[in-house]
Amino acid sequence: MNLKPLRVALLGFGSVGSEVARLLVSRHDELAARIGVPVQIAGIAVRRPRGTAHDLEPALFTTDPAGLVTDGDLDVVIELMGGVEPARSLLLAAMEAGACVVTANKALIARHGGELHRAAHKHGVDLAYEASVAGAVPLLRPLRESLAGDRVNRVAGIVNGTTNYILDRMTTSGGTFPSALAEAQWLGYAEADPTADIEGYDAAAKMAIIARLAFGVEVGPDDIHREGISAITPRDIADAKAENAVIKLLGICERTDHGVNARVHPALVPRDHVLAGVTGADNGILVEAEASGELLFRGPGAGGLPTAGAVLGDLVAVGRNRAAGTSERHLPPTRHLPLFPMERVGSRRSLSMLVTHRSGVLSDVTSVFSRHGISLATIRQDVLGAEATLSLTTDTATDAAITTVVRELRSLPTVRAIHRSIRVHDQDRAR
Repeated sequence: MNLKPLRVALLGFGSVGSEVARLLVSRHDELAARIGVPVQIAGIAVRRPRGTAHDLEPALFTTDPAGLVTDGDLDVVIELMGGVEPARSLLLAAMEAGACVVTANKALIARHGGELHRAAHKHGVDLAYEASVAGAVPLLRPLRESLAGDRVNRVAGIVNGTTNYILDRMTTSGGTFPSALAEAQWLGYAEADPTADIEGYDAAAKMAIIARLAFGVEVGPDDIHREGISAITPRDIADAKAENAVIKLLGICERTDHGVNARVHPALVPRDHVLAGVTGADNGILVEAEASGELLFRGPGAGGLPTAGAVLGDLVAVGRNRAAGTSERHLPPTRHLPLFPMERVGSRRSLSMLVTHRSGVLSDVTSVFSRHGISLATIRQDVLGAEATLSLTTDTATDAAITTVVRELRSLPTVRAIHRSIRVHDQDRAR
């Protein structure tokens, strides 16, 4: 066994990178005991020159990440700088130079995970990215290892802590989306530009990673059907409460007889469903497997310290392999399942519309659903003088059928506006 120190380089020293460095120093003896050899920080790449931090020597900091990763004497490169480039090129160079890679970069893994896995396989090094999906929640390693002998059929849940916090605050406080977003930003859960979170891009990248591990298919973020939460209003929240449900932004990927479907969208989650109880900035993911049944993974999904903990977990696993002179197998996906189109995914829908209050309007509306073979489970009407609000819940229908119905409803002269069309969770299944 190799008893030399495990030489580690960090790329990035932001909220996560600085926490990783701090833990490497403060937990030095504990990490050494778990890995089998001591860990030595060989260098830290930063954007701008800086002095010392966490009892680290100033000489460890460099503004030349390319020179650091091609040093040739590194065991592990931990990438926490974010973005696709130059992170991708730096990690490919690090693996070519013989270093293993640990990263929390979801955008990079989602778009170039296949390429990076092939590079790791070619150079006989490890690639680990547990922290890229659900922060402190251990999800990827169970998918890759613990469930390797099982058949995963579905993964569904909350994979973005920022949106979960916003929707939870709107539910508990009755506030607006802008006010809940501002609070999330003040607490550090949301970025100054929150687009990636609130429009579902972050969740879509994570679902691409999950689909690759769960089903062995190449899926990119652009293959994921994506809807965000920026259009959710206090009225939607109140209507969900009236239906004994809450609204969550869900990521779902599942295996069907005809391929794999992956999607991100808001959904009504019944109050008695386990995901309805995932509050604050937590993540909660349900994995359905044939032999293991339904498994719940829940915990903090964001923040520097939880993410740093997941990074160190990967470092321990990679470090043990390195010290023993072994590495994981990093083969490309072997199953080429087609992508199942969103148009064929079936779900119940909750719709709310403003209509003219007069005789025959309800018949006009229900006849549109009937023409497309969609039955209605519930109908509620609230009269507001010359107008009325219709709240409808459908039985299961495909996305394509619902889209057609909504388009036809908008064309009716008696329909003033459609306020909401949102899926009801745990009835939605690809067919």
